[in-house]
Amino acid sequence: MTSMAASSTTKIAWRLQEFEAQSSSISCLALGKSSGRLLATGGEDCRVNIWAVSKANCIMSLTGHKNPVESIHFNVSEEQVAAGSQSGSIRVWDLEAAKILRTLMGHKANITSLGFHPFGDFLASSSMDTNIKVGVLSCGHTQAVRSLAFSPDGKWLASASDDCTVKLWDLAQGKTITEFKSHTAAVNIVQFHPNEYLLASGSSDRTIKLWDLEKFTMIGSLEGDTTPVRCICFSPDGSCLYSGATDSLRVFGWEPDRCFDAVPVSWGKVSDLAICNQQLIGVSHHLSSVSSYVVDLKRVKKSGGAVIQGIIQDDQPLTEPKKDPKGAALRKNYERPTTTCRSQRLKHRSESDRRSPEGERRSPSEDEADEKLSSAEIHNAEDYKAIFQPKSAISRTPPKMSEPFPAPPEDGESSTRPSPPAAGTVSSSHPAPTQPPVTAAKSKPQLKIISSARNEPIGLNVADFLPSSPNHRSGALSDEEALTQMKKGHETMCVMLSSRLKNLQTVRGVWTRDGIKIALDTAVSMNDPSIVVDILNIINPQSLWKLDVCMVVLPQLDKLLQSKYESYIQTGCTSLKLVMKHFWTLISDTLKATPSVGVDITREERHQKCRVCCEQLKNLSNIVKNKATQVGRHGSTFKELQLLMSPLDDSP
Repeated sequence: MTSMAASSTTKIAWRLQEFEAQSSSISCLALGKSSGRLLATGGEDCRVNIWAVSKANCIMSLTGHKNPVESIHFNVSEEQVAAGSQSGSIRVWDLEAAKILRTLMGHKANITSLGFHPFGDFLASSSMDTNIKVGVLSCGHTQAVRSLAFSPDGKWLASASDDCTVKLWDLAQGKTITEFKSHTAAVNIVQFHPNEYLLASGSSDRTIKLWDLEKFTMIGSLEGDTTPVRCICFSPDGSCLYSGATDSLRVFGWEPDRCFDAVPVSWGKVSDLAICNQQLIGVSHHLSSVSSYVVDLKRVKKSGGAVIQGIIQDDQPLTEPKKDPKGAALRKNYERPTTTCRSQRLKHRSESDRRSPEGERRSPSEDEADEKLSSAEIHNAEDYKAIFQPKSAISRTPPKMSEPFPAPPEDGESSTRPSPPAAGTVSSSHPAPTQPPVTAAKSKPQLKIISSARNEPIGLNVADFLPSSPNHRSGALSDEEALTQMKKGHETMCVMLSSRLKNLQTVRGVWTRDGIKIALDTAVSMNDPSIVVDILNIINPQSLWKLDVCMVVLPQLDKLLQSKYESYIQTGCTSLKLVMKHFWTLISDTLKATPSVGVDITREERHQKCRVCCEQLKNLSNIVKNKATQVGRHGSTFKELQLLMSPLDDSP
């Protein structure tokens, strides 16, 4: 085989950094695929930590899981992260707002894989219980499911399992399209081609299979990895496939099957791959430490190479095969939705989310208790603002990083690199780096978590600005210590207030464009009671209420009346009084009216709205009766409401 001269004396692959990521053993990690610059880690300490790749300072910590975290996944825009635990529960956090979005129950064992839909507002999850859950769809394999992937158009879901199979699911129909059975060992990873109807799966049998999704046939079997295939990743243009195995990266082509290149990388058992700026980022973990590696893809061969199970000449590389205009070049491509909008945020929760592992519906109080245990604490405000809150309103989140990681110089090694060996052989002429690069100091990060309900507005707590144990002070605080105490929680509060302002500006824009009803729908969908309270405080004095507005607001009053915040209770009571004074007569008369002869669509719609409002008012009446027994100002307010709502007892 001929050798390929390196374009410079810098390394082709190098270790970027190594650092302590958790206080105990790490069990999972994930890269943000869009930027290649975000990393999430989870472990036995039940926490999720967010990092910027190449920096050893934790950006933020997410708490709330009561069992070790087993699986993590970013959504496409990297604004949300989902984490699944050993108990089968899943938590989804909004990283921009630094708060918990929702908690999902339903699996009965360890979560093994997670996936966000590329365009929709739902999440796919798999578990050791062999089940896959996607919205209302529940399906599975005969053994544990190890990997999930949505197709680029969002219509299909692929799953890989320990039962040696790969299944393809139609999300619209809620059923299996086909099952691929050519692997002879557990399938660890599955990945869709970015453009063509093509699917790749990597297995512990040390092969990668390629499946044509039009004919549902295997069109390639890529062999040559000497250890189980743990990660696979198509190039952005789909021209080749990168395979991550123990201490190696291989570059494969297909039709015909061939190995373009093999690069030794000392990453051990690599856990995830991402591509950015013509560099491949790989991450692995051992005990509580994480290592990140970079491969310069400009220096890696992506054409030519050895034909797998074929014959090539020793004195020249294989030329790029010509595409058959009637064959692979015409394989069908995915049709993505014609929209420039970024992926939608996950909705807060539906009734189907509130399920315990035994299938019993969870009460709102149980959900609230769970969320109060969940927190998002920011440790590095500068990096947080740079990544999740860019100054320019039109910047993507996180912002695109245009600069690649600089490659270190070679350690006195030859500047030439042999071509990759034929598949199935082991290369000894490709020595791994003999001197490890400088890494970050292995000092455990001081991750102090302030447990609080980050999905609730933060009030000023005097205790947060004072020493935690003043009785044990040896003397007066120094200026620096006093300043540190005063700043405690300040950055998180600023983030929450900035997020609140951003959401209010969004609601204001919708109100101006689409009216109050759509604006209220938008406010409710943000899952932040403070936004709803702000809007109600605007519409209450101005008598902007309509029946449609009542239908949106009444379900929210349940939370406000039972809130721990006095201002929320006050606003909820005021809104409920306005509804009873201005709409109860209309609601009651409409429900008691004799049905008209013939079809009156307008009347039927009004009758339906009144019926819904009446049911909601009856639910609120029960809360008011319980609260009316309280003493003090709130008790008097609820007693007044109880009298005002007494006609509900006689309603149909």
